[in-house]
Amino acid sequence: MKQPGTAPVRRYTYRQEWQLGEVEIIEETLITIYVNEQELITLMGSPLNLDWLALGFLKNEGLIEGLDEVEQIRVNPSGCGVEVWLSRSFEKPERIIATSGCGRGVTFSDPSVEIEPFRDTLRIEPQSLSEAINRLQSKDSLYARARGVHAAGLLDPDSNQLLAVAEDIGRHNSIDKVRGACLVEGIETRGRVLLTTGRVSSEMLRKGALMGCPIIASRTSPTSLSVNMARAWNITLVGYVRREGVQVYSFPERMGYN
Repeated sequence: MKQPGTAPVRRYTYRQEWQLGEVEIIEETLITIYVNEQELITLMGSPLNLDWLALGFLKNEGLIEGLDEVEQIRVNPSGCGVEVWLSRSFEKPERIIATSGCGRGVTFSDPSVEIEPFRDTLRIEPQSLSEAINRLQSKDSLYARARGVHAAGLLDPDSNQLLAVAEDIGRHNSIDKVRGACLVEGIETRGRVLLTTGRVSSEMLRKGALMGCPIIASRTSPTSLSVNMARAWNITLVGYVRREGVQVYSFPERMGYN
């Protein structure tokens, strides 16, 4: 039986002999976001939590300030489009920047735009970070069923609780979905830790900075531009988070270094 976010396929496996079986693989689809009946953007992604995706994308791109601007949001029955109606007029941005995202990442803003440097006192131990990132993809997650997806999560460093988690084939989409989930649930993103399983490129770091996260951590690597931006904005950028340790590229003081 088809599960949400996956598609059953026939697979031929060879290990000394051929075997035929049916497995779940990740479902990928074109997702179009409409705002006030205008086509805004088409993304490649997973057809889950598309309301989170649309709201988070609009928020991270600075196209809405909050949920109070949204009169209605509707996911098309086909699962390939999201219609958002705002309580005000909307003018589609003219400039679109293609990014290094999985599939086709896009943004309407320069990812390296200046952001006021963080001046917080947030702290977290490396062991707590490692434990939290391992909880992003639990036994009942889409990743556990079919692999092939990224996850992102918002972590409360005081309680070490994950406040929101989302999965998508696109690492950018997963962060937008987390932002959208927080909008819907009224969860404050500032002063939290942003976790991701994907590579942290400049636009990924920008999304985290706009969410107000002074610590951004990944299971994999950052890019050179994201490191430069983290150093300029006083963000602690952490890569290769593993049980045995972490690699910190900027402001390790938040991780206990002195």
